[in-house]
Amino acid sequence: MTIPAPAAEAEPGATAGEARAERPAAEKIAEVVVRFAGDSGDGMQLTGTQFTNTSAMIGNDLSTLPDFPAEIRAPAGTLPGVSAFQVRIADYDIHTPGDVPDVLVAMNPAALKTNLADLKPNGILIVNSNEFTDRNLKKAHYETNPLDGSGLDGFRVFKVELTKLTRVALEELDLDNRSRDRSKNLFALGMVYWMFSRPLDNTIEWLNKKFAKKPVIAEANVKALKAGWNYCDITGAFQVRYDVEPADLTPGTYRNINGNSALALGLVAASRRSGLPLFLGSYPITPASSVLHELARFKQYGVTTFQAEDEIAAVCAAVGAAFGGSLSVTTTSGPGIALKSEGMNLALMTELPLVVCNIQRAGPSTGMPTKTEQTDLLQVMFGRNGESPLPVIAPASPADCFDVAIEACRMALRYMVPVVYLSDGYLANGSEPWKLPQVEELPDLRIDFHSDAEDFQPYRRDPKTLARNWAVPGTPGLEHRIGGLEKQEVTGNVSYDPENHERMTWLRAEKIERIANTIPEMEVFGEPNGKLLVLGWGSSLGAITGAVNAARARGYTVSRAHLRHLSPLPKNVGQVLASFEHVLLPEMNSGQLALLLRARFLKDIISMPKVQGKPFNRSEIQDKIVEILEGDAA
Repeated sequence: MTIPAPAAEAEPGATAGEARAERPAAEKIAEVVVRFAGDSGDGMQLTGTQFTNTSAMIGNDLSTLPDFPAEIRAPAGTLPGVSAFQVRIADYDIHTPGDVPDVLVAMNPAALKTNLADLKPNGILIVNSNEFTDRNLKKAHYETNPLDGSGLDGFRVFKVELTKLTRVALEELDLDNRSRDRSKNLFALGMVYWMFSRPLDNTIEWLNKKFAKKPVIAEANVKALKAGWNYCDITGAFQVRYDVEPADLTPGTYRNINGNSALALGLVAASRRSGLPLFLGSYPITPASSVLHELARFKQYGVTTFQAEDEIAAVCAAVGAAFGGSLSVTTTSGPGIALKSEGMNLALMTELPLVVCNIQRAGPSTGMPTKTEQTDLLQVMFGRNGESPLPVIAPASPADCFDVAIEACRMALRYMVPVVYLSDGYLANGSEPWKLPQVEELPDLRIDFHSDAEDFQPYRRDPKTLARNWAVPGTPGLEHRIGGLEKQEVTGNVSYDPENHERMTWLRAEKIERIANTIPEMEVFGEPNGKLLVLGWGSSLGAITGAVNAARARGYTVSRAHLRHLSPLPKNVGQVLASFEHVLLPEMNSGQLALLLRARFLKDIISMPKVQGKPFNRSEIQDKIVEILEGDAA
């Protein structure tokens, strides 16, 4: 929503020593989108995270979109070095971090230049005027100072000397100016807390804990935070305050969580529910590395994390751990999948349970490591030699990453097969409230290792699932061959027999297809048939849901559906597609799932590709919905 403007605005700049302005009453609004933007060293991720956590404590529904610079050490003040964090808070159920911000906090000219185009008309713009020096303007490719001209007339601009005011607030502390300047993001955060009626307590507690061993740094940040609040409270810089009340969420205990943290917790939960130790073999890669960091904290729960020297060693160690009886996982992104493919096929041939977590990023090659895409679908479906189908499952939201992690483990353990968990950077780094589940409501994943040596055959199969026996090494009488060469049916001996190879190929494929017997059918939201279905997978769920809801509110008849299981597909997908005249499929790729669905169901899918390293906006999809439906009506 657009924040309503006050009748008149005061010019900021009064000092803390001036008389306190009359505090305005808070105006209730349903939602707001705030974006913090600055240099990669300005602490924008920390600032946005603290605003998010405080809003979560209040009880708002929320969704976040961190935006990291792709270059690790881009020169300070340059366009490639801009870091941003967008958060949307609301008093109702929301699904995306918002298309564009209502409020933009720009810490320097580069941050202003890269983000101003997104700010809503009449939106609030807070700029650190101290940083608009000739040198910084040149770095951002400004020929003139944008704060002096008429280019910002369409916004409510607040020029605040953040650097100077932070130094003044901290002048009594034994710190140099460079150290004082590191707290200016907390000054800005204090201002935004005041503007949206957020308490300071949660952040103060966090600062004191984080910098417990550096009390002067903790004191500096707390002082800066309070100074930002007091600046607004005393000077009357803002004549209107806003309040977003708690959302009406399902009763329960909630915490704010991002997708990679939810994935890590889901893997630990699956380990506990299966009774198996959890092993992670991983090589650090953006944006998957935080899963390794997170799981390393759970050693007391039987979790072993192994940081390998490369991607190949990581997946091979994970295959070995699966052979040894562990719930085995490897994490990576697209470039790592390219290297892991032979190890994944080894797990497929040996028919061992393995969860391969691909947190997608923009490619090809190194691509844009900190930007999000859905471009690895065809890679994980077909990027291995031979006939090698694997199950593929994709979470739809940060909180959903927990449930999908457990489901991936269930499929791997029950069907003795490697499973690909296909997330992306948007989900990995984005966050939302997550309702803590009741442990007893989680799936029972317990399995029984084969222990009967009488007439043991390693590739004898369960008649229902086609899963082979899982015999742990060292069990007397259960010695058997293992490796990548083709297996003789039942015995598992090496076999070059043509008919056996074809039989085993179809058996492995049929095992994957039988997973569809234990997954839910695809659900349609809205009319079960009609003119238009908007179909999605992965992280497009939020934007599709928001777009379809908005279109229906305008009187358009449109339904939506979402795919969690991409291989095998739910059994009713063909029937659902045939029930609609048009099917629109937005994807952050060139149309990969659309290609697969066209080939399998001979349905003309309307592909809506986007390969910008950015997630979909609701408005983009809504405009396409209107175009299709009004085109039919014309």
